[in-house]
Amino acid sequence: MSLALSSCARPATYEVDAINERGETVPTAIAGEHPLTLYLDKRELVTLMTLGAAPEHLTLGYLRNQRLVESLDELASIQVDWETSSVAVTSTSLATRGVSVWDDAAQADALAARLARRTVTTGCGQGTVFGDLMDEIDRIELSGHARLTEETLYTVTDRVRRHESIYKVAGAVHGCALCANTGDERGEILRFVEDVGRHNAVDAIAGWMWVESVSAADKIFYTTGRLTSEMVIKCAQMGIPFLLSRSGLTQMGHEIARRVGLTMIGRCQGKHYLLFTGAQRFVRQPVRAWA
Repeated sequence: MSLALSSCARPATYEVDAINERGETVPTAIAGEHPLTLYLDKRELVTLMTLGAAPEHLTLGYLRNQRLVESLDELASIQVDWETSSVAVTSTSLATRGVSVWDDAAQADALAARLARRTVTTGCGQGTVFGDLMDEIDRIELSGHARLTEETLYTVTDRVRRHESIYKVAGAVHGCALCANTGDERGEILRFVEDVGRHNAVDAIAGWMWVESVSAADKIFYTTGRLTSEMVIKCAQMGIPFLLSRSGLTQMGHEIARRVGLTMIGRCQGKHYLLFTGAQRFVRQPVRAWA
C-alpha cells in the first residue's frame, strides 16, 4: 500500500497594515502561524504551531524523529484539514483491517509511555523530545568516511545567504537547508524549509527525506537557529554527519555532538566559522602566504 499524502500548504505570508516612525500606514508582510493537531489513528498526539508550508512532511518528520513510527510501511495516509487545523494519520493496520495497531493493549501502553516521557527543551514552535531518545544516542552510527572541505562550507553558507526566503520578507521564522556534499552538486541546496520553529523545519526536511528515500550519509544540514541538544539529536538520528549554523550552541548540544561524533560548526558568517566537534571529518584549505 502506497502512502497517500494530501497537499495542503498554507500561504507563507500575510499582509497587514502597520504604522511606521513617520506615522505612515504601510502594508507589511508578516509570517503565517497556525496550530496543527496531529492524530494517529484518531489518537491526539500533539499540537504544533507551524507556518504551514509543508504540513505533510512536518507530520512525517515529527513521527519519525520522535520514534513513534519506524517505517513508512506502517502508514497508509496523511491528510491535512486546515478547516479543523488537524492532520489525520492513518496506519496501514487500520486502513486494511479496520483495527489500529494502537488498539492492542501493549502497543497502546507503549505509546502512552512514550507520550508521557517528555523533556521540555529550549526549542521554539515545538521543542519537546521524548525522553527515551536520549537512551538511543549511543546506538547512532554516523559515516566515518564523509569529509567536509572548507571550500564546501563557504559554498553552503553563501548559497543559504543568497537563497530567497520568507525571513527576508517577513522575518519571524527559522530556516533549515539540506545540502549536497558530493560531485558537481557539492554545496547545492537540495531542500530548504522555513517555519516558526527551527524544530518544525528540521522535521519537515526529515519527512521529505523519508518519502523521497534520500541518503543522509553524505549530506550537510544547515540551520539558522542555535545548536541545542534537540537539534543535534535530530540531525544524528537522520544520519547526517555535518551540522552547520550561523548561530551558537549550548553546552548539552556540544556534549551530545561530541558523544556521537557529529561534525558541528557554528558562527558561520562569511569566511568565519568555529569548528566545535568532529574535526576528523573537516578538511581545511592550505593557508596561502602573503605575496
